[in-house]
Amino acid sequence: MKHPLCLLYRLGCALFAANLPMASLSASNNLDDQEGDWAQKRANAVISLMTFSVVPDITASNLDIGSSTGQSSALNMGQLGGGATLSEAVPIYLEGALGYSRYDPQFVISNGAESRTIPTKWNSLTASGGIGWDVTLRKDPRGGHWVLRPIANVSLGTMASDLRIGNWLLDRTKGYSLDFLDGGQLNMYGLGGSLMLDYELFSPAQDIDAELRYSYQHLQSFGGTSTSVRGHAEAENLGLYLRRRAPLFHWTLLDRPVRYVLEGAHTAYLGEQRGLLGFDSLNSIGAGLELDSSKYDIIVTRTRLVARYMFSHNTSGYSIGLAMSF
Repeated sequence: MKHPLCLLYRLGCALFAANLPMASLSASNNLDDQEGDWAQKRANAVISLMTFSVVPDITASNLDIGSSTGQSSALNMGQLGGGATLSEAVPIYLEGALGYSRYDPQFVISNGAESRTIPTKWNSLTASGGIGWDVTLRKDPRGGHWVLRPIANVSLGTMASDLRIGNWLLDRTKGYSLDFLDGGQLNMYGLGGSLMLDYELFSPAQDIDAELRYSYQHLQSFGGTSTSVRGHAEAENLGLYLRRRAPLFHWTLLDRPVRYVLEGAHTAYLGEQRGLLGFDSLNSIGAGLELDSSKYDIIVTRTRLVARYMFSHNTSGYSIGLAMSF
């Protein structure tokens, strides 16, 4: 049983609309506990954005979110990752993913007499990995395998603000800790696990892959993080992925059949992730072609190009993904 390393490179533009309003800061008539509560919510929100990058997810592997209003906060996400079982004799499953996101929130800063909108830019990088074990449940007469796969996951990430807000803000917003906005940094680690039910069928007539996966990680800031954004968040979702590959007519290339690819995915966000980006779930349908190069002595055995359409409540978009099997 072999899983592809999926290289998801954004060639299209996702056209998502979400409710991502500007944040506001006022330096007048605020108590210390209100300030602390505001700072804690901001810290948790910063880490919450990283939850979408630490769990392998076809539907959220490439998002570009904005709003048509003047108070938009653009959000762009991308993910590169994959997983594989070593062999049937050694059923150890390994997976890994790299994620990137850029979020451009705007803060309304006021000192009581005047206000100013401060556009900020937050960039994050995450790396996550997992190790699991395949427990074979059943092999059907057609050659398909049912596998239950528990996975232990770990992740590391960092988010930095690349804005220097200057003395005007620092001098006029006494009582607020703005060290993160002023070129600060947040470092995060995550621990958790996943449970996957996987069905795989490989045959000359068709390949079928179906996965049902529950994932959970607790993300926590740690050393080197700016004081104002020390916080935590939970990444939790339930995903379903389906894919069918079969020969396209009698076409051949590289002495192997050219295959069409059909796929579908649904991710339901749970807990803190639910509604965070303006929707509770994401759906994806895709179609593409697969080139088989297994006859030749090269590391890449199959290459797939898949166009995807993504949609949800008041949400739609598209992307193009490139995947390779080794």
